[in-house]
Amino acid sequence: MKKILVIHTGGTISMSQDESNTVNTNGDNPIANHQELIQTYANIKEVMPFTVPSPHISIRHVDEIRQLIMSHCDEFDGFVITHGTDTLEETAFLLDLTLSITKPVVITGAMRSSNEIGSDGLYNFIASIRVAVADASHHKGVMVVFNDEIHTARNVTKTHTSNTNTFQSPNHGPLGVITKSGIYFHHRPYDKTTLSEIDTRLNVPLIKAYMDMGSEVLSFYADQQVDGIVIEALGQGNLPPTALSGLDKCLAAQIPIVLVSRSFNGIVSAVYSYAGGGHQLQNKGVIFSNGLNGQKARLKLLVALSNHYDHDQIRHYFND
Repeated sequence: MKKILVIHTGGTISMSQDESNTVNTNGDNPIANHQELIQTYANIKEVMPFTVPSPHISIRHVDEIRQLIMSHCDEFDGFVITHGTDTLEETAFLLDLTLSITKPVVITGAMRSSNEIGSDGLYNFIASIRVAVADASHHKGVMVVFNDEIHTARNVTKTHTSNTNTFQSPNHGPLGVITKSGIYFHHRPYDKTTLSEIDTRLNVPLIKAYMDMGSEVLSFYADQQVDGIVIEALGQGNLPPTALSGLDKCLAAQIPIVLVSRSFNGIVSAVYSYAGGGHQLQNKGVIFSNGLNGQKARLKLLVALSNHYDHDQIRHYFND
């Protein structure tokens, strides 16, 4: 029987609803109360390095999870992480960018707490263990398992505030599915660059573009000498001309700027040549991302800067 290390970090999957219909953290993780069932799938060891709601998760927490996995990599055949859903995709992606192991790493959670009608936590947890012990799960990177689907950390995102089918991979679909009879993968992730350093001191803000966007925020970040900026731009990668003076100020301060789209589907392209258009922005030195959403592009830029990448290396990294 395979050995799986389970890392519990908190979130709705570890919480319960009280009489006032609000959800709160428990002293004990209710998922751990089903040992007789859980241990039938694998030899499970559970650890709880911290217990926090997902909005409280920081890059330091993710780095702690990464160090825990690396330190136990030789002992276990796979890893399962339980996590709150609000920042689950960010934790999964940051781990995927920085973990260089071939063994399965699976992250899951729940949209309904342990004592709510239709609670999905235990089901998702068992499904994740099944994926972690599957031979076909090797060399797949970090995977997100939710609602009988397997998603890549790169493509998955939370699409609904409360629906149990919230995690989807726009443009790509799931990596595989889980049935009662087995684990089935449709395809495999492409090869990627893995970098080992995470500098938790770096400041990389995320900005969303909008009609009549001014230059105040960008000018402020230029004055603050932040380490990098990610902008969720309009459409295929465009900005209002009213934002350009602040953008230019950041570029003059040699702050790397990465552009993604605020649109739900599609990728950015340097198509339009008008003032603020993507073609002009690219000529100014703005880096175009390869289809990531804003929160993931921020983490990828942070990892690139943590590993001392220069502008050209960052540009190539975002094409990876």
